[in-house]
Amino acid sequence: MQNVTPLAIAALALELAPAVMFGLAASRVARFVGRCPVPARLALPALFVAPYLMVSISAHMFRWRWFALYALLPVASALLELRAAAADPEQRGNWRDALILLVLGLAVDLRWFDPAWPQGLRALNELFLVDAGLYGFLAIRQLTNTGFDFHLQWSDWKTGLRELLFFTPIVLLLGLALGFIHPHRNLPGVGSALLRWIAIFFFTAVPEELFFRAWVQNLLERRVGRRAALVVASILFGLSHFNKRSAHFNWRYVLLATIAGIFYGRAWRQHHRVPASTITHATVDWIWGLWF
Repeated sequence: MQNVTPLAIAALALELAPAVMFGLAASRVARFVGRCPVPARLALPALFVAPYLMVSISAHMFRWRWFALYALLPVASALLELRAAAADPEQRGNWRDALILLVLGLAVDLRWFDPAWPQGLRALNELFLVDAGLYGFLAIRQLTNTGFDFHLQWSDWKTGLRELLFFTPIVLLLGLALGFIHPHRNLPGVGSALLRWIAIFFFTAVPEELFFRAWVQNLLERRVGRRAALVVASILFGLSHFNKRSAHFNWRYVLLATIAGIFYGRAWRQHHRVPASTITHATVDWIWGLWF
């Protein structure tokens, strides 16, 4: 991979650390943050700028405007969520929540911040946005029912694989009919295939399920109910794929991703568990990479 240096790997480890802490001990992290004085609570996420500093300086790409953005964006998110928590203690959803989700979503989808990073390391930007969102929603807002938990349970596998079985015949028939999927065989060794599934699980499926299910669908449920929230979150998930694998609006991808979102959302809402929907999502992407 291009530009993958020991320093870049260290930056990746730094960006993974907050996600791992929230995934393993979200309540303890939230309690620790809650005991800090308000100024410290708001200033703490400015540390998320460290990976950008490490990578950009070593690649001779450092720019003060990007430094300011990466230092201040998580602080602004924390401040907005602090205000949202005060204005909306019932957690029914506040305009500040929507604003943060809009900025995070568009920043990823439209690749607003990609020029800040060397070629091959732009995924670090997405991990930064995940960290900023986790800190705001889980440490400051302390949003309930997200289900962001890396302690996998048997029910996660049962629910995730059930939705996979329901979704597979639909996507196969529709994908073939639309000419979107083209069967081929690309079978790696068992170890390589397992590593590919794990990579998809953590670096593709977890961030997307965290955003669309734990945050978007979760907040929508409180406003419009379970069914409407599932539909709206799935449509937004589908639309987020409009520019994938195409220079133009990829309506086939949008349609299939919207239908996929229905089943991912069903998996999440069964017990409000991100691992359940992530298992469905990761396995769909994994099978697609192997056979289509």
